[in-house]
Amino acid sequence: MSKSVILAEKPSAGKDIAKVLGCNKQGNGYIEGSSYIVTWAFGHLVSLAEPEAYDKRYKTWNLEDLPMLPSRIKLSVIKKSGRQFNAVKSQLHRKDVKDVIIATDAGREGELVARWILEKAAVKKPVKRLWISSVTDQAIKQGFKQLKDGRKFTNLYNAAQARSEADWYVGMNATRALTTKYNASLSCGRVQTPTLAMVAQRENEIAQFKPTSFQRIFAVTENGVTFWWKNPQNGETRIFSNNKTEQILKEVKNHPIMIKAVQKKKKSDGPPLLFDLTELQREANNHYGFSAKETLNILQRLYETHKVLTYPRTDSRYLSSDIRSTLKQRLKACDVQNYAKHVLKIKKNDWNINKKMINDKKVSDHHAIIPTEEPPQFSAMSDKEKKIYDLVIKRFLAAFFPQAQYVQTEIAAVINKEIFSAKGKRVLTEGWKGISNLQYENKEEKLPLLNEKEKIKISKTDSETGETKPPALFNEASLLSAMENPSRFMSGEDKQLLDTIKSKGGIGTVATRADIIEKLLSSFLIEKKGKSLKITSKGKQLLELVPDKLKSPTLTAEWEQQLEDIEKGNLAKHLFIEEMKSYANEVVQSIKQSSKSFKHDNVSGTPCPHCGKLLLEVKGKRGKIKVCQDKECGYKKNISKVTNARCPQCKKKMELRGEGEGQIFVCRCGYKEKVSSFNKRKKQEKQSKGTKHDVKKYLKQQDDDEMKNPALAEALKKLQNKE
Repeated sequence: MSKSVILAEKPSAGKDIAKVLGCNKQGNGYIEGSSYIVTWAFGHLVSLAEPEAYDKRYKTWNLEDLPMLPSRIKLSVIKKSGRQFNAVKSQLHRKDVKDVIIATDAGREGELVARWILEKAAVKKPVKRLWISSVTDQAIKQGFKQLKDGRKFTNLYNAAQARSEADWYVGMNATRALTTKYNASLSCGRVQTPTLAMVAQRENEIAQFKPTSFQRIFAVTENGVTFWWKNPQNGETRIFSNNKTEQILKEVKNHPIMIKAVQKKKKSDGPPLLFDLTELQREANNHYGFSAKETLNILQRLYETHKVLTYPRTDSRYLSSDIRSTLKQRLKACDVQNYAKHVLKIKKNDWNINKKMINDKKVSDHHAIIPTEEPPQFSAMSDKEKKIYDLVIKRFLAAFFPQAQYVQTEIAAVINKEIFSAKGKRVLTEGWKGISNLQYENKEEKLPLLNEKEKIKISKTDSETGETKPPALFNEASLLSAMENPSRFMSGEDKQLLDTIKSKGGIGTVATRADIIEKLLSSFLIEKKGKSLKITSKGKQLLELVPDKLKSPTLTAEWEQQLEDIEKGNLAKHLFIEEMKSYANEVVQSIKQSSKSFKHDNVSGTPCPHCGKLLLEVKGKRGKIKVCQDKECGYKKNISKVTNARCPQCKKKMELRGEGEGQIFVCRCGYKEKVSSFNKRKKQEKQSKGTKHDVKKYLKQQDDDEMKNPALAEALKKLQNKE
């Protein structure tokens, strides 16, 4: 009997599919059933080959060997994944296998994972496609009832392949050219370099910003209402002239205020849109300080391991209409613990999801992140997983709640011909805002009942001084927003390019932005100062050395226009690649001809024990390290690292410095402790508290003692005799 090979992206997804399809015969890297053989990748098993695969001379980085422009890009099996690739390949080539069902993540990157494996394994069998957004049993069953013809996704693969190859030609050549030209580890790329440029531009804006003082005039009535002066021409409340402020204060002094108009408006706020990945990463950073990468990793576990959330790598904040029929089951899954009261309200009032949440036109590969039909098992979740789950569930439940309604009152008044106003707000119904943890303003500012033409005495008139503020430094949340919408960093660009970058969701993808930020940090091009991100000296110099076009989001916009054409079948992939090769050549030539120089500003006085050049001192994610400035040498040495050891005085994490017996823990509060003393102290604490093993042993002993109770033993014996 012929069978189908199902290729999943990860072991967890493969095992879920195998369980649903009744496959239970365990093999080496696969699970087999009567009709299906389920196998899996570990993400990418195959990648684009390294330069040395084309020519041995590329193993050494030399400027004169650039540009590297092979006529056809090769694929290679990732070394650490070789064993699984061979397991997958052997199943694909079995004689009893008639076709292949691609069950990798439904999107551009997932298509690439599978197709590269099939191409490298030289598989020519017919291909079908499983296209699902969650890995629950129900979603898998439904997906297999609606398998799609794999040929429909060929253009999606071509676009994914074109993007990957273009990044190889441009990124590989530019990085090697910069590194060999300036003898420093300098990497650049189509997405990471414009992102770095945005961080630099924000810092320049802050550095060039000149604060301006202003005043705002207020008047307090005898019944406690505060009115603010307002410019009748433009509605501005700020005054940038001390003389004008003094003049107005003189005009209004000792005069009553007359009410000119009282305007009341009933207003309503609808619930916020559902989460896509970037919006959720922003919220997690704002609420909990999680990095973009950390949030994505947590989401992936909630999707794959716990199966309580849908596919995380989505750029849509809407649902497709076919999801509507599953909403009751998803609500049922949320009917637990703190969410039960909200679900009860939804059921009791028979509320449906807000109409604006469902929009087929705004869902491409995947809908917004929402709960699956699986109820959560909180005991199996970490604290961080619970926090991310909480954000998603509350946003989802809010979509069923009615609008928040309030009355906004604005009172226009006059003090001796000068215009003043006061505003108040009274909440009528909380609606969706009754769900906690959702960011919104809910200030209730009540005003007393005032009538038109009423005159009221003024108890105080004065002014308060303020100062214009520069834009804030980027943090991960705001940098993600800038990557999603970089148009303000593209001034003077063609409108069509601006529209393209907006429609495509900015630079990078929802799945790669977290990695880009991590790469900028690990390459020491940016650094964290608290929550803020700042460009390093190395980052500033890199931007001076990189060709201008690589610094702008425009390049991505141009690429995306063409990749979209490839995906639609309107542009041949090879034409796009030829253009990219030509551009890569231009980049290399401009770097070769440059007369600029690079200077390390973090050179230590310690020579490298391998090559003798002075080591560089750099701050990594886990502490400080010394690295050789010659990339070919590659020597590294830890100076200090941040540990999980807590300071006994301030409870903050301590750094570990030094080597061997001289190692010492140091805290920012000034506390210092030798490692030997630290270990001795911890041992004493452990002995006084008892270990987990001791506690477990004690509890077991209590159980045993209870069972030794003679009365209980006798009762059990009688019960057994009766049976």
